Amino acid sequence: MRAIRRGTGALASVAVLLTGVALAAEVRAAPAPAGRPAAPATGEPENFGASCRTDVEGSRVTAHCQNPYPRTDRVRLHVECEQWWDVDTDSAPVDVGPADYARLTGRCWKEVRSAWITHQPADPEPAAPGSSGP
Repeated sequence: MRAIRRGTGALASVAVLLTGVALAAEVRAAPAPAGRPAAPATGEPENFGASCRTDVEGSRVTAHCQNPYPRTDRVRLHVECEQWWDVDTDSAPVDVGPADYARLTGRCWKEVRSAWITHQPADPEPAAPGSSGP
């Protein structure tokens, strides 16, 4: 009887492990979020987008963004709360200029489920060298 219980426990452990591997493969194969524009198709590096880091401490979220590029990036912090009755929040847009830094904060009443940053160009794209303007 003991051998059957041990075998069942091992079988359950393997099933859980395989399920975790399958889920990890699905997450890795998922497409990128649509919040950030795609890189140019010309193969040139994208000179846009602040580098942001989010920190979650309990029910509070802080995002630190630094823009190393010459174009202004408009960033927003989005916070999704764990509890269904807790209100999810979106921060006001903040413009992060070239070589500038911004700190955004948000919170939930209880636990935070997820937090992310969206990016949007705040100024029109500069004209390419050699192109004629209006």
